[in-house]
Amino acid sequence: MGLTKVIGHLFRRFLPSPFTIAVLLTLLTIVLALVFTGDAISKDHLFDILSHWENGIWNNGLLVFAYQMMLILVLGHVLVLSKPLEHLILRITGLVSNSSNAAVLVALPTMLVSFFNWGLGLIFGAILARKVGEYAKSKGIPINYPLIGACGYSGLMVWHGGISGSAPIKVSEEGHLQELLQGISTSGILENLPDAISTSLTVFSYWNLILFASVALSITLLVYFLGKKSNPTAIELNTYEFNSIEGKEVKGAEKLDYSKGMATFFGVLILLVFLLQYLPALQTLNITPNMLNFFMLGLAILLHGSFKSFLMAVEEAIGDTAGILIQFPLYFGIMGIMAGSGMINAISDFFVSISTSTTLPIFTFLSAGVVNIFVPSGGGQWAVQGPLVLESALQLGVPLPKSIMALAYGDQVTNMLQPFWALPLLGITKLKAKEILPYTLLFMLVGSVLFIAGLLIF
Repeated sequence: MGLTKVIGHLFRRFLPSPFTIAVLLTLLTIVLALVFTGDAISKDHLFDILSHWENGIWNNGLLVFAYQMMLILVLGHVLVLSKPLEHLILRITGLVSNSSNAAVLVALPTMLVSFFNWGLGLIFGAILARKVGEYAKSKGIPINYPLIGACGYSGLMVWHGGISGSAPIKVSEEGHLQELLQGISTSGILENLPDAISTSLTVFSYWNLILFASVALSITLLVYFLGKKSNPTAIELNTYEFNSIEGKEVKGAEKLDYSKGMATFFGVLILLVFLLQYLPALQTLNITPNMLNFFMLGLAILLHGSFKSFLMAVEEAIGDTAGILIQFPLYFGIMGIMAGSGMINAISDFFVSISTSTTLPIFTFLSAGVVNIFVPSGGGQWAVQGPLVLESALQLGVPLPKSIMALAYGDQVTNMLQPFWALPLLGITKLKAKEILPYTLLFMLVGSVLFIAGLLIF
């Protein structure tokens, strides 16, 4: 408990808001580029660096990437606010009988859902934990509610290795790798770079699925044990209400907004076009951001049953994107400076000089975990660190899928330490970060051991 209090104190005292961190990292990158590249006292060199920064901020390809990541978060949140997901949560809640099985009933479904979509898993886990707390209180079942809240956050430890993971899903798009390394790598390396890396080689590879299953099983067993050993806590919660449009009187053209038939027709239409357009890619297990978002859009409209319900959910979900939406351009600017000034080559050369093909994935994992503390957005981290990882892997001959997943594992595991993504969960569950940290730190420790072992074995 003392350690978690120290960590919580350090985060509150020394880490400002993620946006402020992004600004400070931008200024630091400008200074480093001035000092270590070109002529530090030349006005032209400063202007060049600032030009690289501006070009990076408005990089068209990366702005598309930012919007894709925002949609993954928003549509995942929208899905969990639909009636079918509400019924699923309530059915799971009704199975709670003690602290141990409550922890398992929250942790395992949350990790499974998060593997499909991190935005869905984040809110699903939060609402499920809240509803389990409410149910336990109403039935007089003694549970450790902070442990249940931590279980609701466990999905953020497996998300980046899943279907909606920023790095693996983005590299599956044709041309993304070339675009990311353009102007960084030599023409010889670019010529040997694949057009894309299918998710069948990353997310759906046998070794990633084994690692995901190992982590999910280990965390499930851990929370069951913790539920047995931990003391019950007092629960003070009001009933969390899902948004509802039932019973509202509508007139005229407004009836189209509430029409179940209209929403069903349009949702089915989207899903039919999805199958026609993407069935060949699905058969090869190659998932792209556009494919995932198109499917989520159709499914969300269909499950909400009306445009009005769907739009109400979008309005509620959109707030969670504000924090990272405005950070993306700053991280793109940092990448622009690092690429244009040659810093990426210098840093990757350093990693190559101290690494072997065996140790580079471990260094990538560890560095990604540290970077995630300062760059809590997986998409932003890929924009900044992705070129370094790819360049180093190409120089040492490390398989690109393994290097990409090493970054993904490192990024996701320190979410159990970084409180940024816990904010929506804390708001819904009414818990404090210091209450869930003792448990999430244990999750991080177990996950780190498994991920490092997997990188060494596979």
